[in-house]
Amino acid sequence: MTKNIAVIGAGPGGYVAAIRGAQLGGNIYLIEDREVGGTCLNRGCIPTKTYFRNAEIMHTLKKSEEFGIIIDNFKLDGKALQERKTKVVTQLVKGIEQLISSYKNIEFIPGRAQIKDNKTIVVNLKDGETREISVDNIIIATGSKPTMTETKGVDLEGVITSDDLLDMEEIPETLIVIGGGVIGLEFASIYQELGSQVILLASRILKNVDMEIARRLPMFFRKQGMETYVDIRAKEIIKEGDKLRVVARYKKKDEEIEVVGDKVLIASGRGPVTEGLNLDNIGVEYNHKGIKVDKNFETTVEGIYAIGDVNDMGIQLAHVASAQGVYVTEKIMGLKPDINLDVYPNCVFTLPEVAFVGFTEEELKAKGIDYKFSKFLFAANGKALSLGEGEGFIKVFASKEDNKVLGVTILGPHANDLIHEGALALANDMDIDSITRTIHAHPTLSEAFMEAVHGLEDKAIHIAPPRKRRR
Repeated sequence: MTKNIAVIGAGPGGYVAAIRGAQLGGNIYLIEDREVGGTCLNRGCIPTKTYFRNAEIMHTLKKSEEFGIIIDNFKLDGKALQERKTKVVTQLVKGIEQLISSYKNIEFIPGRAQIKDNKTIVVNLKDGETREISVDNIIIATGSKPTMTETKGVDLEGVITSDDLLDMEEIPETLIVIGGGVIGLEFASIYQELGSQVILLASRILKNVDMEIARRLPMFFRKQGMETYVDIRAKEIIKEGDKLRVVARYKKKDEEIEVVGDKVLIASGRGPVTEGLNLDNIGVEYNHKGIKVDKNFETTVEGIYAIGDVNDMGIQLAHVASAQGVYVTEKIMGLKPDINLDVYPNCVFTLPEVAFVGFTEEELKAKGIDYKFSKFLFAANGKALSLGEGEGFIKVFASKEDNKVLGVTILGPHANDLIHEGALALANDMDIDSITRTIHAHPTLSEAFMEAVHGLEDKAIHIAPPRKRRR
């Protein structure tokens, strides 16, 4: 029997769920009240990575003499930066729109959806009309939005969110970034290279990351020229003429600092978009973390599912939303999904890049797992040195009992591309022999991963043997 499925939200979770449902023969109603592609494509992943490329180029230009290239008086054109970002986003949005329209069993409905019950959707259309749709299942994929801290003064002019910053053509002379999560660190790193003097106020550096990364990243930021404060919380923002002064207090010592900037970016996190869905009246449970779901992403009302940032699983990653979308749609259509949802790479686009998957060393210790680890430095990798990016490392953890890969952490060049070899190993329960028997091309950054794995058994060629203690 053909299933009628309503998907609310056309972001990376929603449109992927819709396409997979259509592939399996479902009749799909894809409802979106903004742009196709959601936050990721329009106000998140893609715009920031477009800017990240500009930051990389600026970073390279600043050290061009290292490569024997003399460049004088280069500068960034903020308007051209904005235009390039818009061009990339527009091209991708149009591509997804065309992809959706190529499936005859997907009806795209521009409008705002309200759930009447678990079989009925009411859509407030863009033209002011309403439409009622009867369905078998509902998938909520409405994503998330920036949240503001409770810091006094967040409503002042010049205090902005990441959405606001991406809409600005000018590069702030001084940008204060409040928040040490992925969003805060990416914008801080990018705008420091684009020409801002960035002041970072971070209560901590990333969440659930290897502590070596948390210790070393601030050192790289300071080397970039960024003014960096860690273990500190913003207490108050004060408007002084056309400037903003932020008063912050250290968490572990009785000391305050004050910093002054042109703009203050609040990057304290994102919250689920649940407004207007009528969840209270139909019995779908939710809180500030998101919509409550079970292991199959079904809500407290049968037949209604929630995927991506809007559910309470706390994994705000576009690729995880897409995977959850495929999983739920296949489940609805009667398949047994074969996706390992427990393994997903975390990627942070700072300079240098950070990526990790699986367990960190701290998590392994906390769980009492008997492990071994090996670390290979990019300073010993020919490709990294050729690129002028010899800083950082790859760290691999494996079980002492059966040599299974347990976790991978990378800090350095193209970390976010390299992490997938580790993700592949973890998702498929591979042991280290599966990697060591594989020839890795030379000269490539991937060799660093191979060397780190070889180091688990003291077989790495480019790691010096450990010194023997004298008796």
